[in-house]
Amino acid sequence: MMLDKVIFLDRDGVINDDSPDYIKRWAEFRFLPGSLEAITLLTRHGYHLIVITNQSMIQRSMVPLEVLEEIHHRMRSAVAGAGGRIEAVFFCPHRPDENCDCRKPKPGLIFQARQQYGIDPAQTVMIGDSAKDIRCGRNAGCGATILVRTGNGEAAERELAAERIHPDAVVADLLAAARLIVAQTIGPGKKG
Repeated sequence: MMLDKVIFLDRDGVINDDSPDYIKRWAEFRFLPGSLEAITLLTRHGYHLIVITNQSMIQRSMVPLEVLEEIHHRMRSAVAGAGGRIEAVFFCPHRPDENCDCRKPKPGLIFQARQQYGIDPAQTVMIGDSAKDIRCGRNAGCGATILVRTGNGEAAERELAAERIHPDAVVADLLAAARLIVAQTIGPGKKG
Protein backbone atom coordinates (compact mmCIF):
# COMPACT_ATOMS: atom_id res chain seq x y z
CA MET A 1 0.00 0.00 0.00
CA MET A 2 1.27 3.45 -0.94
CA LEU A 3 0.37 6.41 1.27
CA ASP A 4 0.41 10.10 0.51
CA LYS A 5 -0.51 13.05 2.76
CA VAL A 6 1.37 11.48 5.69
CA ILE A 7 1.79 13.11 9.07
CA PHE A 8 4.28 11.60 11.52
CA LEU A 9 3.40 12.15 15.17
CA ASP A 10 5.42 11.66 18.29
CA ARG A 11 3.29 10.04 21.02
CA ASP A 12 4.15 11.15 24.58
CA GLY A 13 3.77 14.90 25.00
CA VAL A 14 1.95 15.28 21.67
CA ILE A 15 -0.99 12.85 21.76
CA ASN A 16 -0.96 12.03 25.46
CA ASP A 17 0.51 13.35 28.70
CA ASP A 18 4.19 12.51 29.05
CA SER A 19 5.69 11.12 32.25
CA PRO A 20 9.29 10.95 33.46
CA ASP A 21 8.34 7.49 34.79
CA TYR A 22 7.09 6.32 31.36
CA ILE A 23 3.55 5.30 30.45
CA LYS A 24 3.66 1.71 31.70
CA ARG A 25 -0.01 0.73 31.45
CA TRP A 26 -3.21 1.94 29.83
CA ALA A 27 -4.46 3.44 33.11
CA GLU A 28 -1.57 5.95 32.92
CA PHE A 29 -2.38 7.00 29.35
CA ARG A 30 -4.28 10.31 29.18
CA PHE A 31 -5.04 12.07 25.93
CA LEU A 32 -3.94 15.70 25.91
CA PRO A 33 -6.77 18.23 25.46
CA GLY A 34 -7.58 18.59 21.77
CA SER A 35 -5.44 15.67 20.58
CA LEU A 36 -8.36 13.40 19.67
CA GLU A 37 -10.05 16.30 17.89
CA ALA A 38 -6.80 17.01 16.01
CA ILE A 39 -6.39 13.43 14.84
CA THR A 40 -10.03 13.30 13.76
CA LEU A 41 -9.68 16.59 11.87
CA LEU A 42 -6.60 15.36 9.99
CA THR A 43 -8.23 12.00 9.24
CA ARG A 44 -11.36 13.65 7.85
CA HIS A 45 -9.20 15.75 5.54
CA GLY A 46 -7.52 12.68 4.07
CA TYR A 47 -4.26 12.65 6.01
CA HIS A 48 -2.63 9.40 7.10
CA LEU A 49 -1.20 9.53 10.62
CA ILE A 50 1.74 7.40 11.70
CA VAL A 51 3.07 7.46 15.25
CA ILE A 52 6.87 7.49 15.62
CA THR A 53 7.91 6.96 19.26
CA ASN A 54 10.90 6.02 21.40
CA GLN A 55 9.88 3.44 24.01
CA SER A 56 13.08 2.37 25.78
CA MET A 57 11.04 1.01 28.69
CA ILE A 58 10.95 -2.25 26.69
CA GLN A 59 14.74 -2.75 26.74
CA ARG A 60 14.87 -1.41 30.29
CA SER A 61 12.62 -4.39 31.20
CA MET A 62 10.05 -2.06 32.78
CA VAL A 63 7.16 -3.61 30.84
CA PRO A 64 6.82 -6.50 28.40
CA LEU A 65 6.25 -5.81 24.72
CA GLU A 66 2.66 -7.10 25.02
CA VAL A 67 1.80 -4.23 27.40
CA LEU A 68 3.12 -1.61 24.97
CA GLU A 69 1.16 -3.26 22.16
CA GLU A 70 -1.99 -3.17 24.32
CA ILE A 71 -1.47 0.55 25.04
CA HIS A 72 -1.13 1.22 21.31
CA HIS A 73 -4.16 -0.94 20.48
CA ARG A 74 -6.30 0.93 23.02
CA MET A 75 -4.97 4.30 21.85
CA ARG A 76 -5.87 3.47 18.25
CA SER A 77 -9.31 2.19 19.33
CA ALA A 78 -10.03 5.39 21.27
CA VAL A 79 -8.92 7.44 18.25
CA ALA A 80 -11.21 5.38 15.99
CA GLY A 81 -14.07 5.88 18.46
CA ALA A 82 -13.60 9.64 18.09
CA GLY A 83 -13.69 9.38 14.29
CA GLY A 84 -9.95 9.43 13.63
CA ARG A 85 -7.42 6.89 12.44
CA ILE A 86 -3.82 6.11 13.23
CA GLU A 87 -2.48 4.13 10.30
CA ALA A 88 0.45 2.58 12.16
CA VAL A 89 2.70 2.88 15.18
CA PHE A 90 6.46 2.50 14.79
CA PHE A 91 8.48 2.40 18.00
CA CYS A 92 12.08 2.07 19.07
CA PRO A 93 12.44 -0.29 22.05
CA HIS A 94 16.15 0.46 22.59
CA ARG A 95 17.98 2.37 25.31
CA PRO A 96 20.04 5.41 24.23
CA ASP A 97 23.31 3.55 24.94
CA GLU A 98 22.43 0.82 22.42
CA ASN A 99 23.13 3.26 19.56
CA CYS A 100 20.49 1.76 17.25
CA ASP A 101 19.37 3.33 13.98
CA CYS A 102 15.72 3.61 15.02
CA ARG A 103 15.93 5.78 18.14
CA LYS A 104 15.04 9.41 17.46
CA PRO A 105 16.73 11.71 16.50
CA LYS A 106 17.96 9.08 14.03
CA PRO A 107 15.50 8.62 11.15
CA GLY A 108 15.23 4.81 11.22
CA LEU A 109 11.55 4.66 12.22
CA ILE A 110 10.55 7.05 9.46
CA PHE A 111 12.66 5.03 7.02
CA GLN A 112 10.80 1.86 8.14
CA ALA A 113 7.48 3.60 7.49
CA ARG A 114 8.77 4.88 4.13
CA GLN A 115 9.69 1.37 3.05
CA GLN A 116 6.45 -0.24 4.26
CA TYR A 117 4.13 2.40 2.81
CA GLY A 118 6.05 3.82 -0.15
CA ILE A 119 6.16 7.28 1.43
CA ASP A 120 8.03 10.24 -0.01
CA PRO A 121 9.40 11.91 3.17
CA ALA A 122 9.64 15.25 1.37
CA GLN A 123 5.82 15.24 1.23
CA THR A 124 5.38 14.59 4.97
CA VAL A 125 5.26 16.53 8.23
CA MET A 126 6.83 15.48 11.54
CA ILE A 127 5.05 16.81 14.65
CA GLY A 128 6.77 16.49 18.01
CA ASP A 129 7.38 18.11 21.38
CA SER A 130 11.13 17.51 21.65
CA ALA A 131 14.32 18.54 19.90
CA LYS A 132 14.81 14.83 19.05
CA ASP A 133 11.52 14.83 17.12
CA ILE A 134 12.45 17.88 15.07
CA ARG A 135 15.95 16.54 14.37
CA CYS A 136 14.43 13.18 13.38
CA GLY A 137 12.12 14.89 10.89
CA ARG A 138 15.05 16.83 9.45
CA ASN A 139 17.30 13.75 9.35
CA ALA A 140 14.60 11.80 7.49
CA GLY A 141 14.05 14.57 4.95
CA CYS A 142 10.50 15.41 6.03
CA GLY A 143 9.05 18.32 4.10
CA ALA A 144 8.17 20.18 7.29
CA THR A 145 8.55 19.94 11.05
CA ILE A 146 6.18 21.32 13.67
CA LEU A 147 7.10 21.72 17.34
CA VAL A 148 4.19 21.67 19.80
CA ARG A 149 4.58 23.38 23.16
CA THR A 150 2.87 20.57 25.06
CA GLY A 151 5.04 17.98 26.77
CA ASN A 152 8.68 19.08 26.50
CA GLY A 153 7.99 21.64 23.79
CA GLU A 154 9.01 24.80 25.63
CA ALA A 155 12.37 23.35 26.69
CA ALA A 156 12.85 21.96 23.18
CA GLU A 157 12.16 25.38 21.68
CA ARG A 158 15.04 26.87 23.71
CA GLU A 159 17.35 23.94 22.91
CA LEU A 160 16.67 24.16 19.18
CA ALA A 161 17.08 27.95 19.15
CA ALA A 162 20.48 27.58 20.84
CA GLU A 163 21.50 25.17 18.06
CA ARG A 164 19.99 27.43 15.37
CA ILE A 165 17.56 24.70 14.32
CA HIS A 166 14.21 26.20 13.41
CA PRO A 167 11.07 24.09 13.04
CA ASP A 168 8.80 25.23 10.23
CA ALA A 169 6.19 26.12 12.85
CA VAL A 170 5.92 26.28 16.63
CA VAL A 171 2.37 25.99 17.93
CA ALA A 172 0.52 25.48 21.21
CA ASP A 173 -0.60 21.89 20.69
CA LEU A 174 -1.54 19.15 18.24
CA LEU A 175 -4.89 20.76 17.44
CA ALA A 176 -3.17 24.00 16.41
CA ALA A 177 -0.76 21.97 14.25
CA ALA A 178 -3.66 20.10 12.64
CA ARG A 179 -5.43 23.35 11.83
CA LEU A 180 -2.29 24.70 10.13
CA ILE A 181 -1.99 21.56 8.03
CA VAL A 182 -5.68 21.43 7.09
CA ALA A 183 -5.53 25.12 6.10
CA GLN A 184 -2.65 24.06 3.81
CA THR A 185 -0.38 26.61 5.44
CA ILE A 186 2.23 23.91 5.96
CA GLY A 187 2.80 20.34 4.83
CA PRO A 188 1.43 18.14 2.03
CA GLY A 189 -0.76 20.14 -0.33
CA LYS A 190 0.70 23.44 0.93
CA LYS A 191 -0.60 26.40 -1.01
CA GLY A 192 2.35 27.92 -2.85
